[in-house]
Amino acid sequence: MKASFGIRWNAMKGSPVPKERELGREALVALIIHGCFQFGASMSGLFLNLYLWRLTHDLAVNGFYNMIVFVFTPVAFALGGWITKRKDRMVTYRLGILMIAIFYLLVVIAQEQVAAWYVLFAIFHGLASGLYWTGYLVLMYDVSTENNRVRFLAINMVVFNLAGLLGPALAGFIIQFNEGLSGYIITFLLAFIMFLVASIISFRIPTIASHHRVYHLNLMGIVMRKNAQWVKGLLAFFVLGLFQGIMLFLPNILLYQTVGREDFVGYLGVCFSALTVATGYVISRKAKKEQVRKHVLYSTSGILLGAAFLLYDVSAWTVVFYMVAFSICNPLAVNTLTSYYYRLIGKLPLKGQLKVESVVMREVFLNMGRVISITLLLFVSKDLESIWLPVVVAGTAAMQYAMFWLMKD
Repeated sequence: MKASFGIRWNAMKGSPVPKERELGREALVALIIHGCFQFGASMSGLFLNLYLWRLTHDLAVNGFYNMIVFVFTPVAFALGGWITKRKDRMVTYRLGILMIAIFYLLVVIAQEQVAAWYVLFAIFHGLASGLYWTGYLVLMYDVSTENNRVRFLAINMVVFNLAGLLGPALAGFIIQFNEGLSGYIITFLLAFIMFLVASIISFRIPTIASHHRVYHLNLMGIVMRKNAQWVKGLLAFFVLGLFQGIMLFLPNILLYQTVGREDFVGYLGVCFSALTVATGYVISRKAKKEQVRKHVLYSTSGILLGAAFLLYDVSAWTVVFYMVAFSICNPLAVNTLTSYYYRLIGKLPLKGQLKVESVVMREVFLNMGRVISITLLLFVSKDLESIWLPVVVAGTAAMQYAMFWLMKD
């Protein structure tokens, strides 16, 4: 994709984007790679949990699978951080893409045996995802600047969800029109191909020889004691993780349980992604870095309002209404918190040399929250009929208000 695409993007509807907020060539290539990755991930990730559900009809299997993924993801982040410091973030990034491609190839090979070996698959999935996101989170910092980072993250969200528009619909169509579970296998095979494409495109971004190869992860405790605001930023990600842990796997199972068809789940996913794209576009043009607390307050209130309907009844219309509220409001919270955290990284000692270690610490806190929320869900909700399930969803949504107090404009 040529850099002229960036000029056309910047000239879209509305007032012209200031020169300092325009995106460079590497930023555009990074968006394209992530778009290809998300196209594959939206097909496979959306239906992987449904695949396990169809094989086992056991909420605990899905819960434990995701818990294992979230436990091993920070381990991979720590390893990926070391690779990034010793080599380059693109080495970690490409290794992550390749491992995710191999993961889905193994799913295709194992087929129904995935349920029997779900622990090993979860470990491999967590390690692959951790390496990918280590590379990409550092890359996002490198290809954006203090002036255009909010805009880049918002456009990243638009690209991410535009790819997610086609993925779920295509996967749902394939699964619905193939007998048994064969449609799932075809979907995972297509995802494998998309990950290979993303890996090839990633070579358009060159590696950078770094003179700062010392990995300071062992010094993060000292940094935390000396920088209270950074610690609060990490705690904000912990709070976000409490909510995300449930939202990364439960909604699609609830949708399937209430509407009864995989293709409907895919088509609804398209609608939800479209809402997220629209939100991301508005954020890219209107959001200001100085309004972080206000954005968190608005997003949390909207999500909690949607969750309140689940307390009334868990049915097709309440689940859909909740997902609409989530799709509109959650992007604002995630984009705001990510942009805010990157600002905090820039203020740490050694003038940006701790960006890799900061990304690793962010993931540790985020996944601690995810694991705790899933543990709570499985402890109080043995199945989808439990009256405690919507209570946990609404409770973790309400906890996001804590981010308002942890963040600073």
